[in-house]
Amino acid sequence: MKDWLQTLPKAELHLHIEGTLEPELMFELAARNDVALPYGSIEEVRTAYNFTNLQSFLDLYYQGMNVLHTEQDFFDLAMAYFERAHEDGVVHIELSFDPQPHLARGVAMRTLFAGLGQAREEAARRFGMSTALIMSFLRDRSADEAMDVLEQAAPWYDQIDAIGLDSAELGNPPEKFTAVFERARTLGIARIAHAGEEGPATYISGALDALDVCRIDHGVRCLEDEALVARLANEQIPLTVCPLSNVYLKVFERLEDHTLPGLLDHGLCVTLNSDDPAYFGGGMLNNFVACHEAFGWDEDAFRVLARNAIEAAFMDETRRDTLLKALAEC
Repeated sequence: MKDWLQTLPKAELHLHIEGTLEPELMFELAARNDVALPYGSIEEVRTAYNFTNLQSFLDLYYQGMNVLHTEQDFFDLAMAYFERAHEDGVVHIELSFDPQPHLARGVAMRTLFAGLGQAREEAARRFGMSTALIMSFLRDRSADEAMDVLEQAAPWYDQIDAIGLDSAELGNPPEKFTAVFERARTLGIARIAHAGEEGPATYISGALDALDVCRIDHGVRCLEDEALVARLANEQIPLTVCPLSNVYLKVFERLEDHTLPGLLDHGLCVTLNSDDPAYFGGGMLNNFVACHEAFGWDEDAFRVLARNAIEAAFMDETRRDTLLKALAEC
Protein backbone atom coordinates (compact mmCIF):
# COMPACT_ATOMS: atom_id res chain seq x y z
CA MET A 1 0.00 0.00 0.00
CA LYS A 2 2.85 2.40 0.78
CA ASP A 3 4.22 2.04 -2.75
CA TRP A 4 0.80 2.80 -4.24
CA LEU A 5 0.30 5.78 -1.94
CA GLN A 6 3.65 7.13 -3.09
CA THR A 7 2.50 7.04 -6.72
CA LEU A 8 -0.85 8.68 -5.89
CA PRO A 9 -0.71 12.28 -7.23
CA LYS A 10 -1.10 14.38 -4.08
CA ALA A 11 -1.75 18.09 -3.60
CA GLU A 12 -0.64 19.58 -0.29
CA LEU A 13 -2.74 22.55 0.81
CA HIS A 14 -1.57 23.07 4.40
CA LEU A 15 2.21 23.42 4.59
CA HIS A 16 4.18 26.03 6.55
CA ILE A 17 7.48 26.43 4.74
CA GLU A 18 9.27 27.48 7.95
CA GLY A 19 8.04 24.22 9.45
CA THR A 20 9.98 22.21 6.88
CA LEU A 21 13.34 23.25 8.40
CA GLU A 22 15.11 19.99 9.20
CA PRO A 23 17.79 20.06 11.93
CA GLU A 24 20.57 19.37 9.43
CA LEU A 25 19.68 22.45 7.37
CA MET A 26 19.14 24.46 10.57
CA PHE A 27 22.75 23.83 11.57
CA GLU A 28 24.00 24.52 8.05
CA LEU A 29 22.23 27.88 7.85
CA ALA A 30 23.26 28.79 11.39
CA ALA A 31 26.90 28.31 10.41
CA ARG A 32 26.40 30.23 7.16
CA ASN A 33 24.83 33.19 8.93
CA ASP A 34 26.85 33.03 12.18
CA VAL A 35 23.75 32.36 14.29
CA ALA A 36 24.21 30.73 17.70
CA LEU A 37 21.87 27.82 18.38
CA PRO A 38 20.87 26.63 21.86
CA TYR A 39 21.58 23.05 20.78
CA GLY A 40 24.87 21.22 20.66
CA SER A 41 23.82 18.62 18.11
CA ILE A 42 21.15 17.48 15.71
CA GLU A 43 20.15 14.87 18.28
CA GLU A 44 19.48 17.60 20.86
CA VAL A 45 17.20 19.37 18.40
CA ARG A 46 15.20 16.23 17.74
CA THR A 47 14.92 15.57 21.48
CA ALA A 48 13.30 19.00 21.82
CA TYR A 49 10.48 17.86 19.51
CA ASN A 50 8.51 16.52 22.47
CA PHE A 51 5.64 18.99 22.45
CA THR A 52 2.90 19.25 25.04
CA ASN A 53 0.66 21.64 23.09
CA LEU A 54 0.63 24.14 20.25
CA GLN A 55 2.48 26.84 22.20
CA SER A 56 5.38 24.57 23.13
CA PHE A 57 5.83 23.86 19.43
CA LEU A 58 5.58 27.53 18.45
CA ASP A 59 8.35 28.45 20.88
CA LEU A 60 10.76 26.10 19.08
CA TYR A 61 9.36 26.96 15.65
CA TYR A 62 10.10 30.68 15.96
CA GLN A 63 13.50 29.98 17.45
CA GLY A 64 14.41 27.77 14.50
CA MET A 65 13.53 30.33 11.85
CA ASN A 66 16.15 32.72 13.25
CA VAL A 67 18.68 31.05 10.96
CA LEU A 68 16.86 32.34 7.85
CA HIS A 69 18.36 35.61 6.60
CA THR A 70 18.99 35.75 2.85
CA GLU A 71 17.27 34.97 -0.44
CA GLN A 72 19.54 31.93 -0.70
CA ASP A 73 18.38 30.71 2.72
CA PHE A 74 14.71 30.84 1.75
CA PHE A 75 15.48 29.25 -1.62
CA ASP A 76 17.39 26.42 0.05
CA LEU A 77 14.65 25.91 2.63
CA ALA A 78 11.90 25.62 0.03
CA MET A 79 13.89 23.52 -2.43
CA ALA A 80 14.87 21.04 0.26
CA TYR A 81 11.19 20.47 0.97
CA PHE A 82 10.15 20.42 -2.69
CA GLU A 83 12.70 17.65 -3.28
CA ARG A 84 11.38 15.56 -0.38
CA ALA A 85 7.78 16.18 -1.39
CA HIS A 86 8.52 15.16 -4.98
CA GLU A 87 9.87 11.86 -3.68
CA ASP A 88 6.60 11.47 -1.75
CA GLY A 89 4.57 11.83 -4.94
CA VAL A 90 3.39 15.38 -4.25
CA VAL A 91 2.56 17.21 -7.48
CA HIS A 92 1.22 20.51 -6.11
CA ILE A 93 2.19 22.43 -2.95
CA GLU A 94 0.60 25.48 -1.38
CA LEU A 95 3.25 26.92 0.88
CA SER A 96 2.33 29.29 3.66
CA PHE A 97 4.89 31.71 5.05
CA ASP A 98 4.81 34.09 8.03
CA PRO A 99 6.33 37.50 7.17
CA GLN A 100 5.96 39.05 10.64
CA PRO A 101 8.69 37.20 12.56
CA HIS A 102 11.07 37.69 9.64
CA LEU A 103 10.32 41.39 9.29
CA ALA A 104 10.84 41.77 13.05
CA ARG A 105 14.35 40.35 12.61
CA GLY A 106 15.15 42.83 9.86
CA VAL A 107 14.61 40.49 6.92
CA ALA A 108 13.10 42.49 4.06
CA MET A 109 9.82 41.48 2.41
CA ARG A 110 11.56 41.37 -0.97
CA THR A 111 13.98 38.76 0.41
CA LEU A 112 11.11 36.43 1.28
CA PHE A 113 9.35 36.76 -2.07
CA ALA A 114 12.56 36.52 -4.07
CA GLY A 115 13.89 33.40 -2.37
CA LEU A 116 10.58 31.55 -2.32
CA GLY A 117 9.73 32.69 -5.84
CA GLN A 118 13.00 31.35 -7.24
CA ALA A 119 12.40 28.02 -5.52
CA ARG A 120 8.90 27.78 -6.96
CA GLU A 121 10.27 28.37 -10.45
CA GLU A 122 12.97 25.75 -9.91
CA ALA A 123 10.40 23.22 -8.64
CA ALA A 124 8.34 23.73 -11.80
CA ARG A 125 11.42 23.21 -13.99
CA ARG A 126 12.88 20.24 -12.18
CA PHE A 127 9.80 18.37 -11.04
CA GLY A 128 6.90 19.71 -13.11
CA MET A 129 5.45 20.71 -9.73
CA SER A 130 2.86 23.47 -9.45
CA THR A 131 2.81 25.69 -6.38
CA ALA A 132 0.77 28.44 -4.76
CA LEU A 133 1.84 31.00 -2.16
CA ILE A 134 -0.14 31.85 0.98
CA MET A 135 0.90 34.83 3.11
CA SER A 136 -0.21 34.16 6.68
CA PHE A 137 -0.68 36.48 9.64
CA LEU A 138 0.07 35.65 13.27
CA ARG A 139 -3.20 35.74 15.16
CA ASP A 140 -1.49 36.32 18.52
CA ARG A 141 -0.22 39.68 17.24
CA SER A 142 -2.27 42.76 16.51
CA ALA A 143 -4.66 43.19 13.61
CA ASP A 144 -3.04 46.57 12.92
CA GLU A 145 0.30 44.87 12.39
CA ALA A 146 -1.31 42.33 10.05
CA MET A 147 -2.90 45.15 8.06
CA ASP A 148 0.46 46.89 7.80
CA VAL A 149 2.08 43.70 6.50
CA LEU A 150 -0.69 43.27 3.93
CA GLU A 151 -0.07 46.79 2.65
CA GLN A 152 3.72 46.29 2.61
CA ALA A 153 3.20 43.28 0.33
CA ALA A 154 1.55 45.43 -2.37
CA PRO A 155 4.41 45.04 -4.91
CA TRP A 156 3.95 41.26 -4.77
CA TYR A 157 0.17 40.92 -4.80
CA ASP A 158 0.40 39.13 -8.13
CA GLN A 159 2.43 36.38 -6.41
CA ILE A 160 0.04 35.89 -3.47
CA ASP A 161 -2.63 33.26 -4.09
CA ALA A 162 -4.26 33.68 -0.68
CA ILE A 163 -3.81 35.11 2.77
CA GLY A 164 -4.08 32.97 5.88
CA LEU A 165 -4.30 33.16 9.66
CA ASP A 166 -2.16 30.93 11.89
CA SER A 167 -0.20 30.68 15.18
CA ALA A 168 -1.67 30.52 18.71
CA GLU A 169 -5.40 30.01 18.33
CA LEU A 170 -6.78 30.15 21.87
CA GLY A 171 -7.86 33.63 22.88
CA ASN A 172 -7.43 34.97 19.36
CA PRO A 173 -10.79 34.56 17.60
CA PRO A 174 -11.06 35.16 13.86
CA GLU A 175 -13.25 38.24 14.34
CA LYS A 176 -10.12 40.08 15.50
CA PHE A 177 -8.96 40.18 11.86
CA THR A 178 -12.21 41.06 10.11
CA ALA A 179 -10.89 44.35 8.68
CA VAL A 180 -7.68 42.73 7.39
CA PHE A 181 -9.57 40.00 5.56
CA GLU A 182 -12.07 42.49 4.20
CA ARG A 183 -9.16 44.49 2.80
CA ALA A 184 -7.82 41.34 1.13
CA ARG A 185 -11.27 40.67 -0.33
CA THR A 186 -11.35 44.12 -1.93
CA LEU A 187 -7.92 43.37 -3.41
CA GLY A 188 -9.25 40.15 -4.95
CA ILE A 189 -7.04 37.90 -2.78
CA ALA A 190 -8.48 34.58 -1.59
CA ARG A 191 -8.75 33.97 2.14
CA ILE A 192 -8.23 30.93 4.37
CA ALA A 193 -7.74 30.55 8.14
CA HIS A 194 -6.71 28.09 10.84
CA ALA A 195 -9.71 27.30 13.02
CA GLY A 196 -10.91 24.49 15.23
CA GLU A 197 -7.52 22.97 16.03
CA GLU A 198 -7.07 24.01 19.67
CA GLY A 199 -9.81 26.61 19.40
CA PRO A 200 -13.52 25.71 19.62
CA ALA A 201 -15.96 25.06 16.80
CA THR A 202 -17.18 28.65 17.10
CA TYR A 203 -13.83 29.77 15.67
CA ILE A 204 -14.67 27.82 12.51
CA SER A 205 -18.03 29.56 12.20
CA GLY A 206 -16.32 32.88 12.89
CA ALA A 207 -13.77 32.30 10.16
CA LEU A 208 -16.54 31.54 7.68
CA ASP A 209 -18.75 34.46 8.68
CA ALA A 210 -16.37 37.24 9.73
CA LEU A 211 -13.43 36.45 7.43
CA ASP A 212 -15.33 35.00 4.46
CA VAL A 213 -12.78 32.22 3.99
CA CYS A 214 -13.00 29.61 1.26
CA ARG A 215 -11.10 26.93 3.22
CA ILE A 216 -10.59 25.98 6.85
CA ASP A 217 -7.15 24.85 7.99
CA HIS A 218 -7.58 21.98 10.49
CA GLY A 219 -11.28 22.25 11.47
CA VAL A 220 -11.14 18.99 13.41
CA ARG A 221 -13.35 20.27 16.26
CA CYS A 222 -16.29 21.02 13.99
CA LEU A 223 -18.07 17.87 15.19
CA GLU A 224 -18.84 19.72 18.43
CA ASP A 225 -21.50 21.72 16.53
CA GLU A 226 -24.12 19.78 14.54
CA ALA A 227 -25.32 22.86 12.67
CA LEU A 228 -21.78 23.71 11.66
CA VAL A 229 -21.19 20.17 10.41
CA ALA A 230 -24.33 20.39 8.29
CA ARG A 231 -23.16 23.72 6.89
CA LEU A 232 -19.68 22.40 6.07
CA ALA A 233 -21.19 19.39 4.35
CA ASN A 234 -23.77 21.39 2.43
CA GLU A 235 -21.28 24.01 1.22
CA GLN A 236 -18.44 21.50 0.85
CA ILE A 237 -15.98 23.81 2.56
CA PRO A 238 -12.57 22.11 2.32
CA LEU A 239 -10.86 21.17 5.58
CA THR A 240 -7.08 20.87 5.40
CA VAL A 241 -6.55 18.26 8.10
CA CYS A 242 -3.03 17.43 9.36
CA PRO A 243 -3.21 14.00 11.05
CA LEU A 244 0.31 13.58 12.45
CA SER A 245 0.48 17.23 13.48
CA ASN A 246 -2.69 16.79 15.52
CA VAL A 247 -1.13 13.87 17.37
CA TYR A 248 2.24 15.56 17.97
CA LEU A 249 0.47 18.63 19.39
CA LYS A 250 -1.80 16.52 21.61
CA VAL A 251 -5.03 17.53 19.90
CA PHE A 252 -5.55 13.75 19.92
CA GLU A 253 -3.54 11.30 22.01
CA ARG A 254 -3.40 8.72 19.22
CA LEU A 255 -4.18 8.86 15.53
CA GLU A 256 -6.80 6.17 16.15
CA ASP A 257 -8.64 8.74 18.32
CA HIS A 258 -8.78 11.31 15.53
CA THR A 259 -12.10 12.64 14.26
CA LEU A 260 -11.09 12.01 10.64
CA PRO A 261 -13.39 9.00 10.14
CA GLY A 262 -16.27 11.01 11.63
CA LEU A 263 -15.54 13.95 9.33
CA LEU A 264 -15.74 11.64 6.33
CA ASP A 265 -18.85 9.88 7.63
CA HIS A 266 -20.59 13.28 7.69
CA GLY A 267 -19.71 13.90 4.05
CA LEU A 268 -17.22 16.69 4.69
CA CYS A 269 -14.61 17.74 2.13
CA VAL A 270 -11.47 16.49 3.86
CA THR A 271 -7.88 16.76 2.61
CA LEU A 272 -4.70 15.33 4.17
CA ASN A 273 -1.63 17.49 4.75
CA SER A 274 1.61 17.57 6.75
CA ASP A 275 1.50 21.07 8.35
CA ASP A 276 5.10 21.33 9.68
CA PRO A 277 6.71 18.08 8.53
CA ALA A 278 10.15 18.66 10.05
CA TYR A 279 8.55 18.74 13.51
CA PHE A 280 5.56 16.40 13.15
CA GLY A 281 6.75 13.04 11.93
CA GLY A 282 7.34 13.63 8.24
CA GLY A 283 5.70 14.70 5.03
CA MET A 284 2.69 13.75 2.97
CA LEU A 285 3.53 10.10 2.41
CA ASN A 286 4.02 9.52 6.13
CA ASN A 287 0.63 11.10 6.84
CA PHE A 288 -1.11 9.00 4.19
CA VAL A 289 0.54 5.78 5.36
CA ALA A 290 -0.26 6.56 9.00
CA CYS A 291 -3.94 7.02 8.12
CA HIS A 292 -4.00 3.73 6.25
CA GLU A 293 -2.53 1.97 9.27
CA ALA A 294 -4.83 3.70 11.77
CA PHE A 295 -8.11 3.55 9.85
CA GLY A 296 -7.65 0.79 7.29
CA TRP A 297 -8.68 3.03 4.40
CA ASP A 298 -8.46 1.47 0.95
CA GLU A 299 -7.34 2.91 -2.38
CA ASP A 300 -10.76 4.34 -3.19
CA ALA A 301 -10.79 6.30 0.06
CA PHE A 302 -7.42 7.85 -0.68
CA ARG A 303 -8.47 8.69 -4.23
CA VAL A 304 -11.36 10.70 -2.78
CA LEU A 305 -9.03 12.53 -0.40
CA ALA A 306 -6.57 13.27 -3.20
CA ARG A 307 -9.37 14.48 -5.48
CA ASN A 308 -10.70 16.76 -2.76
CA ALA A 309 -7.30 18.45 -2.48
CA ILE A 310 -6.86 18.91 -6.22
CA GLU A 311 -10.33 20.40 -6.56
CA ALA A 312 -9.80 22.74 -3.58
CA ALA A 313 -6.34 23.91 -4.66
CA PHE A 314 -5.37 27.33 -5.94
CA MET A 315 -4.45 26.36 -9.50
CA ASP A 316 -5.67 27.07 -13.01
CA GLU A 317 -8.21 24.79 -14.64
CA THR A 318 -5.74 23.35 -17.15
CA ARG A 319 -3.46 22.18 -14.35
CA ARG A 320 -6.43 20.89 -12.37
CA ASP A 321 -7.69 18.86 -15.32
CA THR A 322 -4.21 17.41 -15.84
CA LEU A 323 -3.93 16.27 -12.23
CA LEU A 324 -7.45 14.89 -12.12
CA LYS A 325 -6.69 12.85 -15.21
CA ALA A 326 -3.50 11.54 -13.62
CA LEU A 327 -5.45 10.66 -10.48
CA ALA A 328 -8.07 8.75 -12.50
CA GLU A 329 -5.31 6.68 -14.04
CA CYS A 330 -3.69 5.82 -10.71
